Amino acid sequence: MKPWSTGWRLALRFGLAVVIAVMFLFPIYWLAAISLKSPEEIFAYPPVWLPEKPNFSSYITLFRDGDAWAVWNSLVTAGISTVLAMIFGTLAAYAIVRYRTGGDHLAIWIISQRMIPPICVAFPIFLLYVLLGLIDTYTGLIALYTAFNLPYVIWMMRGYIQDIPVDLEQSAMVDGLSRLAVIRKVVLPMVKGGFFATAVFTFIFAWNDFLFALILTRSEVVTYPVQVTGYFGSQSTFWSKIGAMSMLGVLPMMIVVGTMQRFIVRGMSMGAVKG
Repeated sequence: MKPWSTGWRLALRFGLAVVIAVMFLFPIYWLAAISLKSPEEIFAYPPVWLPEKPNFSSYITLFRDGDAWAVWNSLVTAGISTVLAMIFGTLAAYAIVRYRTGGDHLAIWIISQRMIPPICVAFPIFLLYVLLGLIDTYTGLIALYTAFNLPYVIWMMRGYIQDIPVDLEQSAMVDGLSRLAVIRKVVLPMVKGGFFATAVFTFIFAWNDFLFALILTRSEVVTYPVQVTGYFGSQSTFWSKIGAMSMLGVLPMMIVVGTMQRFIVRGMSMGAVKG
């Protein structure tokens, strides 16, 4: 292959990567720009690409009025539910793989529960939560997110654990390790990439939930997706607040994904190549 041909291919790939990156990053940039614009700049035509004088009043208003607390509520509910789902889901997946709990079809049945449209169970869950007094509570949302994300965690971790040779676990148990110690010292280190990749996606699923957060919260535990919709009105729409709240909500996601990027890539590629 000629050197100039290789150079052109690399340039083409780099150019394509830049175009794709711009396409995905532009909405985030536009939200950030809107959050810093004055009302005149927001509605200007042609569009103002960069605010002349960045205005942080929308961010100040969100923190002053307590609206930014919705981001903290999302962090608490999504974070704790992710931890619980990963713990219980990993143990359940291990039992299914190593002890064949439920036979050959339990895993299929479990993941099928994730395919149920949430709207189908929204009303029964609302009635149950009213009866139990869990409306507008952290406990209610955390329990619900944990239950809904468990099938996904079990299914994903089941696939990762199946790739681990049983002989390694048996050798560790011969050396005196208990079953729980084997899971902690042998299984988890070997599926670390898949474990963190699954945790990131589980966190995103809980973070982005709108339906249940809308139905099951009132004022104390309002989450970020629900808070954003409060700025849309029939008479007026607060675009600067929408941009500011959106940026506050996107920032934790960018930090989580950026921190766990290498685990996500590694986890998604686990099992892709068989020897």
